[in-house]
Formats: sequence, C-alpha cells, structure tokens
Amino acid sequence: MRFSINIPNFGDFADPRNVATVAAAAEESGWDGLFVWDHVHYRGYSGRPFGDAWMLLTAAVLATSRIRVGTLLTPVARYRPQQLARQVATLDNLSGGRVVFAAGLGGPVEDEYGSFGDSTDRRVLAERLDEGLELLGRFWTGEAVDHHGRHYQARNVSLQPATVQRPRPPVWIGGFWPNRPPMRRAARWDGAVPLFKNALHGYPPDPKDVRELITYVRGHREGDAQRPFDLVVGGATPADAAKAKDVIGPLRDAGATWWDERQLDPGPDVDCLAPVLRRIEAGPPVLN
Repeated sequence: MRFSINIPNFGDFADPRNVATVAAAAEESGWDGLFVWDHVHYRGYSGRPFGDAWMLLTAAVLATSRIRVGTLLTPVARYRPQQLARQVATLDNLSGGRVVFAAGLGGPVEDEYGSFGDSTDRRVLAERLDEGLELLGRFWTGEAVDHHGRHYQARNVSLQPATVQRPRPPVWIGGFWPNRPPMRRAARWDGAVPLFKNALHGYPPDPKDVRELITYVRGHREGDAQRPFDLVVGGATPADAAKAKDVIGPLRDAGATWWDERQLDPGPDVDCLAPVLRRIEAGPPVLN
C-alpha cells in the first residue's frame, strides 16, 4: 500500500512556496505522493486565496525527486483538452514521469461551471469528460490526432513533447459511491478515487463499502482485468502507528492500494499549513 498527502489549493496552500514545503517534507518523511485539489471557485471557501493547481504542482516537483504528484481531482469538462494536455505533459516531463492524473466532473457544479456561464447539465459534463479523456490519452502520445466529436475538434494536431510515462500517466477517476456510472468509467482506466456518501471527506470509509466497490469495478474491467488498477481511499488518521493501522489495515485488506491522508472537510484545519506539516512529519502509517 502507498501513502499520500492531500491538500486543497486554497488558504495557506494557495502559495506555491507552502506547497513546495509540504512536498519536500512529505518526501523526507517517507510518504509516496502529494495530491492537490483543483478548484477555481468554491463558495464554501469564498474569501480565501486560491492557487492554480498546476502551478502549485510545479513548485512541488521542483522541491522533490521521488514522490508522485497530481490533482485530486481535475474537472476535465472545465478545461480545453489541448490546454490540459500541455499542462500535464509539461509537468510529467519536469518531474521525470511522476504525474498521476485524476479526473471527474468536479464540483460544486454550480460554483465551478455555472458561475462562469457554463453548462451545469451533468449529462453534458459527463459527455465532455469522456470525450476529453479520450483526447488527452491521444494527445499525450505526441502522435498526430484527428478528432471530430460532439464537443471537441482536432485537425491533424501533434502536441510535443509526449509525456515521459508511456503510453501515458496513470488515469484515476473520481466519483461518489454507490453511484455506478463514475465507477464504470474508472473501470476503463487505471484507478478509482471514490468518495463515499456515508463518509464525509476526512472520514475513512467502511471496509464493506470498499469491498463492494472493488467487486463492482472488477466486474466491469472486461479485457483489462489483468492490467494494474489502483483504488485510492482516504481520511484523517492519528500519528500513533498502532491506531492508524487499525483504521487502514481493514481497508487494505478490502482492496485499497493507496491511503490518502486528509484533513476533515469541513473543518478548521483543512487549508492550514501547520497541522498538515505536523501530520506529515510524524510519517506515514506502518501496516506491517
């Protein structure tokens, strides 16, 4: 099992220098990854500064040499695919192939889309997500792309350089369990980053729900059943190793491959540097 740190892109973490500090501390303390939220507007945290997720991750990779980095998660439908493809490929090259790309509809939909005059129709956004993911995968190869879709066009376009990771960075898909469509989407890619309707952000899910989800995804893997697949779950754990093991061990046994350490949301520490650094410096949980 791998262990990551999860931070928002607002509050203290709107400052790339603070994100670099977090990334360096995480690498030094033995964590395996750092993942950053990707919001442009979130009314629940209005009045706070927000940083661009890809700029924050650039600071993170420049301060590290080992840990994986990425967003949890990027609302693909909010971007133009060619712009997003360049951002991810640039970061993958800069990091030497350490990017994980996590995608979903994002939200709150009214804030992230409606506030800027964009569609809030989830069916339309899901179509753009799926078509955008297909285009990203093709753009990242560096090969010529011709695409004439419902939402996007590309006419004999080759975007160089390609990503370092071949054929592309791992793609994880987010969504709320037990909603089935996002997990069917995840089954077509490399991993799932579910939130659970009965476990708020920062609270560990029930191992029973994790088992049900992984069984469902495996049933939809079709010809890709043998390809590696990550299941990322998260929450807040105590620094005490034995207590953390009691929380995470059953989730690993249920099929989770990553534990993503998070602050409670909503909560007073979700965007504060000091408590996050304290948890990082205590080190990742030990399960053996």
